Amino acid sequence: MACFERAVSSSMALLLLCFVSLTEGRELLVGGKTDAWKISSSESDSLNKWSERSRFIIGDSLVWKYDSSKDSVLEVSKRGYETCNTSSPIAEYKDGNTKVELQRSGPFYFISGAPDHCQQGQKLTVVVISPRHHKMISGAPAPSPSQFEGPAVAPASSAAGLRGGLVVAAVVLGGLVLM
Repeated sequence: MACFERAVSSSMALLLLCFVSLTEGRELLVGGKTDAWKISSSESDSLNKWSERSRFIIGDSLVWKYDSSKDSVLEVSKRGYETCNTSSPIAEYKDGNTKVELQRSGPFYFISGAPDHCQQGQKLTVVVISPRHHKMISGAPAPSPSQFEGPAVAPASSAAGLRGGLVVAAVVLGGLVLM
């Protein structure tokens, strides 16, 4: 009987671990490297090329590393992004080690706060999808920012992720009980 109780206890711990791992976001270093928040030397090296190759889901966080005495990160509207308007950002970050959690689906726009850097291409568009949408289109190219002209879509329920975690726990529990 003690063996059965240990198996159940272990299975419950595994279930909790599976559930937590399905709901927590990732921390993504912008550009994939510490010195990426700068004016890119070529179009192929631009941050938007990196963004197009990446998938961003609700709960992920973007992390910027930069010299805070020379630069900053501004979250702006689409219009602010297109015109490189630094005068009225949604949010301004100046600490050199900026972390922004992506809390909704849809596009996010970021530009450099340093004079003329945005005009020279130091900017980033990120399109965030819901975890459920991410599972449905795994393997497909990341959505283009131009696909998102309207308001952001509300996040979908994560019941499918919970159901997957329960299946894993049931299989593990079944295997432990048979031992």
